[in-house]
Amino acid sequence: MKRSPRARAGATVTASLFLLALGTGCGGGSQDTGSAGKPDDSSPTSTRTAAPAAKAVGSAELEKLLLAGSDLQGYQVDPGDDALPKSKEQVKTDKAQCAPLAYAMAGLAPGDTQAGASNSVTRNPASDTASKSPEDISEADIENAFKVEVTFVGLSSYDGDGAEKALKAVTDGIDACTGGFVLTGQGETQKITRAAAAKSSGSGDESAAFSVDSDMDGEGTATFTTEVVRVGNTVATYYTVDLATLGSGKVAAVPTAVIEAQTAKLAERE
Repeated sequence: MKRSPRARAGATVTASLFLLALGTGCGGGSQDTGSAGKPDDSSPTSTRTAAPAAKAVGSAELEKLLLAGSDLQGYQVDPGDDALPKSKEQVKTDKAQCAPLAYAMAGLAPGDTQAGASNSVTRNPASDTASKSPEDISEADIENAFKVEVTFVGLSSYDGDGAEKALKAVTDGIDACTGGFVLTGQGETQKITRAAAAKSSGSGDESAAFSVDSDMDGEGTATFTTEVVRVGNTVATYYTVDLATLGSGKVAAVPTAVIEAQTAKLAERE
């Protein structure tokens, strides 16, 4: 089935933003340590007891559990196929313990499983500008057109206690990778100069979050946030790129609305 021109355009934008976050066409070298969470925030936030052992579901089932446009008003949902790496083989790090962080940022399973699915969720407050005639477009409309925020969402499923182990791999990685690491994804190499724990939403059965400072050729700071949430034996990852904050030194935070909507959809399955 062919996608509409709007869907194809959305996929192109999300692909561009993901590559932008890996250092293509934009810069950021100085660090902004004030915006990160404290180191003791790296411990996962647990809200319920661990789920009973369960069997992993396949990627096709996870695709059905991803957010759809009808699940979240004010956002556009696009397939992850055009924007995100298709496998872990496409994402490499120079430090093995940092790999779970890189996988979470790329919408891939941070733990030991082959069952995964991903998409992207875009919030653009200026979405109605495109319908205006040129003479009606204001300076504010032009400025708002660059306020594009994309969250890459990944779901992965595990047997037994694999989901708990996946979350622990992330929190262990945060502690091990505070000095940064080198990330290679989709043919682009990016230097992460710092990783630090951040405050998580506390969603699901347990959650953890981290921020990274990305060195992008010396034209400002790019700080991105990733959150990992476990719901039963499913792990959801969220990585946000906010076009308006690139080069500003501000943190691209994961929208709470996206986390809450995806967690609710996963909880319905439990």
